[in-house]
Amino acid sequence: MTTAVLEEPRVGDADPADLAATLAARAVAARRLVVDMAASPRGCHLGGSLSVLDILIAALHRASAGDGTEVVLSKGHAAAGLYAALHVSGVLPENPAPLYGLAGHPYTGHPGPKVPGVRFPTGSLGHGVPYAAGWALSQRLRGRHGLGIAVAGDGELQEGLVWETCQVAAAQRLGNFVLVVDRNGGQNDGMVADISPLPRLADRFAAFGFDVTEADGHDLAALTGLFAEDRSATRRPLAVIADTVKGKGVRAVEGKAGSHYVTIDEARAAKWKRAIR
Repeated sequence: MTTAVLEEPRVGDADPADLAATLAARAVAARRLVVDMAASPRGCHLGGSLSVLDILIAALHRASAGDGTEVVLSKGHAAAGLYAALHVSGVLPENPAPLYGLAGHPYTGHPGPKVPGVRFPTGSLGHGVPYAAGWALSQRLRGRHGLGIAVAGDGELQEGLVWETCQVAAAQRLGNFVLVVDRNGGQNDGMVADISPLPRLADRFAAFGFDVTEADGHDLAALTGLFAEDRSATRRPLAVIADTVKGKGVRAVEGKAGSHYVTIDEARAAKWKRAIR
């Protein structure tokens, strides 16, 4: 099995139309890879991997600027999405899909630093957020302009460590810390709204001293624009609340809590992949 790694346009250098087409093609290729991983013997966290893909692809494009920006997938159970995004972005040369979950290979159900492009292991929810904040602080102390970008799930916001980190990030005036919330509305045991709702989420981040913006988490142009902003003179961290659809791209599972973890056969995978556009 092979997939085409799409050439990386340089940040700030690419024609906007060309960049949009390149990133959109990556998103399609990555979604098909995630479906392939759902067809592995162990299956994968399909819904959250598909919801977060556009965020990861846009963030990895920002990181390709080479200014020290680090992307941390805090919702580590969406590892299949991360592996796919790394591969189509050219960071991970090897196609991870045929090797996902196999002994002797690094493509486990939660990502670790044996995977090219993964600096921090994640999986215990909440822990990737302070990793990214610490990275942002290190960049500032070194006089660099790189961002620390944490990508968390909305269910993950039930972890207290997330909010402890927000308090520290604001106190340290980490303007180069960006926390992206993949707000797909679901979590392991059902819907976030039924388990522990998050009303006035933007106000909560603002109360912690964050700049806050809300975005369509599948709008690659909007996400790319947000990540490209020069935050070198900013002293307030940024929270991006990105509205997404769990299972995005596979109509059979879109928006369904049951898409959280899925194992399918190869025939169904082939059918779903043909429908991804």
